[in-house]
Amino acid sequence: MSDAIRELVLMEALPEIPESGFSDLTLINAAARAGVGKRELQDAFPKGAANLVEAFSDWADRRMTDIMLTGEPEQRLRDRVASAVRTRIEVVAPHKEAARRAAGFLASPQNAPLAARLTMRSVDAMWRASGDTSSDFSYYTKRAMLAGVYGATLAYWFSDGSEGHSATWTFLGNRIDNVMQIEKFRGKARDAIAKLPHPLAILNSLRGRR
Repeated sequence: MSDAIRELVLMEALPEIPESGFSDLTLINAAARAGVGKRELQDAFPKGAANLVEAFSDWADRRMTDIMLTGEPEQRLRDRVASAVRTRIEVVAPHKEAARRAAGFLASPQNAPLAARLTMRSVDAMWRASGDTSSDFSYYTKRAMLAGVYGATLAYWFSDGSEGHSATWTFLGNRIDNVMQIEKFRGKARDAIAKLPHPLAILNSLRGRR
């Protein structure tokens, strides 16, 4: 029941977020429009605005997964992973300013644990939607590497004014191969991870854009 209420309130909040951000006031106003009572709101969003950001991220992850599962799968794993990242971004494209606000919210030091948790939850969903079933060392390294690629691509997308965000997809394509290298060069995996931007550092660079 809480998941359904979260999504209902989120849908009401999204048009307001570009102006008011992810705040308790936004949450209260959205709940009022959705006809959600105070008790139900408290149960669904016990941590207030933080849960609203979480609901936005979880909703986008689910939409990405649904689209990937119903679409025609790419033949190569590399292309499926790139498609998952692109789909995840395209899902929030109609709400680009809300996505920017979410990044700014997560960039605050007190929200670092939430930022890390949501980032890893999203990249895990991307790998799974791509058909990855690894459970060994590569499970963790793949997700850590994709977190860097996804974070960098998201940051690029925020400032991309190209038609259809074509520059972002080129940017993504140029970096997704870094993730795929792990299967060929396992011994260099840790070095490759170290060279990728940390997702929390990327979020921190967006703090001034809230």
